[in-house]
Amino acid sequence: MPTRVPRADVLPEHLVERLLSGDRAALARAITLIESRKPEHQAMARTVMQLVLPQTGKAIRVGITGVPGVGKSTLIDTLGSNLTGEGHRIAVLAIDPSSTRTGGSILADKTRMARLANDPNAFIRPSPAAGTLGGVAARSRETMLLCEAAGFDAILVETVGIGQSETAVADMTDFFLVLMLPGAGDELQGIKKGVLELADMIAINKAEGEGRGRAEAAKAEYLAALHILQPASATWSPPVVLVSGLANEGLDAMWRQIEEHRRRMQASGEFEMKRRTQQVKWMWAMLENRLRARLRSDGSIKRRLAALEARVANGELAPTLAVEEIAEMLGV
Repeated sequence: MPTRVPRADVLPEHLVERLLSGDRAALARAITLIESRKPEHQAMARTVMQLVLPQTGKAIRVGITGVPGVGKSTLIDTLGSNLTGEGHRIAVLAIDPSSTRTGGSILADKTRMARLANDPNAFIRPSPAAGTLGGVAARSRETMLLCEAAGFDAILVETVGIGQSETAVADMTDFFLVLMLPGAGDELQGIKKGVLELADMIAINKAEGEGRGRAEAAKAEYLAALHILQPASATWSPPVVLVSGLANEGLDAMWRQIEEHRRRMQASGEFEMKRRTQQVKWMWAMLENRLRARLRSDGSIKRRLAALEARVANGELAPTLAVEEIAEMLGV
């Protein structure tokens, strides 16, 4: 049964009070509220976000990416269970692949993360990614802050590992983990330089059993590839580690390095600077979304846009002039 959106007559203050007390139902409702496109819900969502803001920012935010089949969900399930066993409260934001034709999403993450789905100290929220840049759900940042306000101290953001999702998730997290498969070879040839530049760590998954030898060889190749890149921080050189989500090998040591990264970034002042920069990027991203929404929702503008598109396509109007007309419609 889908989570119900709070009625317009339910005070945001009451919802926030329940959320801050750790009420999981209130958290789910607040997330559904911010994902709603109804104007009355959006107004409530803005109030909710302003009220919870002072209670956010304390959690460690980790983005996790990798090609389909690399074992992201299994690794997150095992890592998250290890962390809740140590007393942490974990929130997993799983950005789902969505059909470009229908916009339908595959919300199967709870079945792929069976242990965390039944863990009282974990919260899994699948979010459809249809219609958003790079496959990142439009409200993932707000969802992350709501989870922090509800008392979750580690936020894991899983991406679909395609398109520009890596950049978008790196821009909303403190640490960006790139998962790779053993046997670099062709994978190393095809890896995007931009992904390596974003990575704070490369973890070669499925490095158990017979895959260990191939993983060791891949590690050497990835280290060589990282060596020719300029690190993003003078205080941190991205390590390459071997892990197995299935066999629960290397995950505790991997998490210790993630914590060490946070300590170093805080000591150098880079952590606070990165968070501040991300807030400003978030503001501009939301503004761009509002402008796009205006173009899509205003009937008269949509009709004029269709006419402009036809003229541009037919070579009757230069794209620069079309953009100027669109800007005048919006009053910008």
